[in-house]
Amino acid sequence: MNAAGTNESHRAYLCLGSNVQPEFNLQRAIQLLKEQASIFAVSTAWETQAVGAPGAPNFLNACVGLETSFSAEELTAGLIRPIEAALGRIRTADKNSPRTIDIDLVLYDDEPLRLEYWEEAFLLVPLSELLPQFAHPANGKSLLGTAEAARQKVWITARPEVLHGF
Repeated sequence: MNAAGTNESHRAYLCLGSNVQPEFNLQRAIQLLKEQASIFAVSTAWETQAVGAPGAPNFLNACVGLETSFSAEELTAGLIRPIEAALGRIRTADKNSPRTIDIDLVLYDDEPLRLEYWEEAFLLVPLSELLPQFAHPANGKSLLGTAEAARQKVWITARPEVLHGF
């Protein structure tokens, strides 16, 4: 039951990223999410180069879909932030610093959030695996088509072995 006292179910999609022990931290974050939420989909892990931090290790990113009775705010404060803290996430002023885990709520009941990420391959490619026909909030095209275009602009490679079995 959520804070409003209802059992209303919501669909939420999260984008996870790590470039500090990324194989371990992506797997552990998903395990922790599964302990507290009903995950119905997990994308492939995708490797990309770190942005804005020359020489930083590459990132692994993935998206998960889950069912929750939490509001978007409750999901962030009561589930996402505690998991990030448990995995050693330290927030700094440098938005491009290496991190053990970064979990962002990017879609909640078909409402796109964190719009600044919706042009980035690290979000589009894994999310398009889960929602290929979802309309991109800026261009109205399918996520699959938008992700394919994004893949042509940056280096991104599938790492299916990382989340195999999830």
